Amino acid sequence: MNILIKKINFKHSFIFFLLCNILTFLFIKINYLSVSPIICLSLILIIGVSHGSLDHLKGKKLLKILRFDNIFIFYMAYISLATFIVIFWISFPTISLLIFLAVASYHFGKEDTQFLIEGKTYLNQSLFFFKGFLVILAPLFFHFDETISIFKLLLIENEIFYSSLSAIENNKLLVIGIFLSTLSSIFLFIKKFEIKKFIIFFDYFSIIILNYILTPLIAFTIYFCFLHSVRHIISLSFELDQKNLKRGFSIFIKKAIPLTMLTATFCLMGLYFLKNNYDFDSAILKLIFIGLASLTFPHILLEYLIEKNEK
Repeated sequence: MNILIKKINFKHSFIFFLLCNILTFLFIKINYLSVSPIICLSLILIIGVSHGSLDHLKGKKLLKILRFDNIFIFYMAYISLATFIVIFWISFPTISLLIFLAVASYHFGKEDTQFLIEGKTYLNQSLFFFKGFLVILAPLFFHFDETISIFKLLLIENEIFYSSLSAIENNKLLVIGIFLSTLSSIFLFIKKFEIKKFIIFFDYFSIIILNYILTPLIAFTIYFCFLHSVRHIISLSFELDQKNLKRGFSIFIKKAIPLTMLTATFCLMGLYFLKNNYDFDSAILKLIFIGLASLTFPHILLEYLIEKNEK
């Protein structure tokens, strides 16, 4: 199964890389590509959120391992943690953002690469973090002011935080960070080399291209939906049917719709309340990133608990 996943992900990664180059061509011809934040939100709700919409099945699996029978326990724990993240973010936005960026870096690097790498050593985990860190560093490097504007919309009003970011940019530390991310990709690439590991560099250059030509929000949306989420959906589809990917994908769609629709409903309710205090685009940005943070933490914790207890 792992060989087949590598083969499919290789094709997917290559196609995504080609599409990024096509976007570059269009950008040069049109000079500017603008996409409404509501389109970004819609894509994230439909494609991005759906890649975690089977967490209730994983929750049942975890409860079975822990010898609990009541699925209500899982739902309450999951929702409570997501709610806690939102409350914690409102109370301590700067700390929340820093933790979220660190956790997201590791999550992106791990989920996008682990099917290529054997062994769960501390070195591999560190390499996953630095590889995924590129998703965070690239928008800061290419569009520093726009990225800072997004941070400010996320309730970050800490002047020390922004002074530190300015010092990081002025002292070329962003370049060092991207260099370390590049080294991690190279190391992952050459470690037990195989042709399909070119996926790592297709992904690397795709992220660079997207953030070079597009605004941070649009670049993140395209990466999150069409690279990160699609790759995870492929993996989930295989888990549902290891003999027939199309059938597995069909099963995934049916199982993902309920929680995806429920999440979308809560998001739209949140948007309704937020737009009473903020302009529409600002409300969407808050909803996207704080909402993703609230879903990311329980999602990652669930994956960790399953891996740990399966051992």
